[in-house]
Amino acid sequence: MALRHARTTRRAALAALGGLVLTGLPSVAAAGLPPTAGPAPVTARPLGADADRPSAQLFGALRRDLGLSEAQASERLANEAEAGTRAGRLRIALGERFAGAWVHGTASENLTVATVDAGDVPAIEAQGATASVVRRTLSDLVAAKAKLDAAAARVRTLDTPVWYVDVPNNRVMVQARSQAAGAAFVEAAGLQGSDVGIRTTTDSPRLMRDITGGDAFYINGTARCSVGFSVTGDEQQGFVTAGHCGAPGAVTTGYDRTAQGTFQASTFPGKDMAWVATNDRWTATPGVKAQDGQEVQVTGSVQALVGAAVCRSGSTTGWHCGTIQQHDTSVAYPQGTVGGLTRTTVCVEPGDSGGPFVAGVQAQGVTSGGSGNCTSGGTTFYQPVNPILSDFGLVLITTAQATTPAPQDGATQEWTEGRVYEAGAVVTRDGVRYRCLQDHQAQGAWAPAETPALWQRR
Repeated sequence: MALRHARTTRRAALAALGGLVLTGLPSVAAAGLPPTAGPAPVTARPLGADADRPSAQLFGALRRDLGLSEAQASERLANEAEAGTRAGRLRIALGERFAGAWVHGTASENLTVATVDAGDVPAIEAQGATASVVRRTLSDLVAAKAKLDAAAARVRTLDTPVWYVDVPNNRVMVQARSQAAGAAFVEAAGLQGSDVGIRTTTDSPRLMRDITGGDAFYINGTARCSVGFSVTGDEQQGFVTAGHCGAPGAVTTGYDRTAQGTFQASTFPGKDMAWVATNDRWTATPGVKAQDGQEVQVTGSVQALVGAAVCRSGSTTGWHCGTIQQHDTSVAYPQGTVGGLTRTTVCVEPGDSGGPFVAGVQAQGVTSGGSGNCTSGGTTFYQPVNPILSDFGLVLITTAQATTPAPQDGATQEWTEGRVYEAGAVVTRDGVRYRCLQDHQAQGAWAPAETPALWQRR
């Protein structure tokens, strides 16, 4: 009851702010916010009637793996949907002073937004968020991590297999087998020790090749991986999976060992993404395998915040949940470095590669690799799905089906169904300009005027 009351109170406060200006933010005008109109109130169903109705299987897994009651699981998903939109609005308003956002609390009832300017605190708090004043902007952290990515192309990184932007702690972290190995990697990147934290561990992520996440599929009759999410490419049906599962031209068979399809494109290392075009015996659906043979129906690909709950499907270990720890993580596998991964607390074991990660009913990514197991716990990394859709020109199959994607490098700024948009992108629709609040692929039912959770009118 206390959580529900807190959310109701926060919504009332947000509604009251509907006509106010975000004060204390000197860059509001530059960010494109109108001087006399503040953010629209955020509701519990920001993406449409079906967007926040996860399956009973997802609720069950959240209760089991995160120790939540049914009410807490429901509250958490609603809170996270609201928080993503508020964080997007503040990111635009803060501009270069923005230093990241994350949710926390048993039911993700708390949103924290970081800034490098103490003058932004009142405006952040006015949006129902906790303000954190830090030293480094998100741009600073991303730039520092980019130096580590560049160094990884020059030096061996087997003793420093993971590095990432740690938004809640406002730092870049290197996971190393020894302090000396971590320090050497930091020095090779031209960074100071004060810029990067080093965490020593014996964990060594490995690719989950001999596995499946959703349905199993087999590559060239031998190796086994997992179907990630169903997609279409130029009206050709298929699915996305991990790039390390197969090279272009590799032939696949399905879970029943019948002819299935062919790898059309694959990137690994660098990224860990691929897509398989299937024959006419296979029909793409928005379903993802959950507990006890049930399915979660995917409605979109809105990227969840750090701290949000996320669940994974795998044929070796089944359906498991955890939380997102960091986005934009680089991992040095023995086969090569992969950047742009998301780090999670979800357990994984060999056999789960390529399988789908979902947050609520939003597709998040496909399993890349990890460490540990589902007995003692561990860490898992996934390749985010939006970059896969963008790189390969694919459309995610959802319950609200989209059309084929527009070219990603076109000059037009018209909102286009099927295009992947990143936070901050500006489009026009029916003569009105909008700015994107959260990373996602545009769905037919999600036009900017109808989805204030994803688009802010300029």
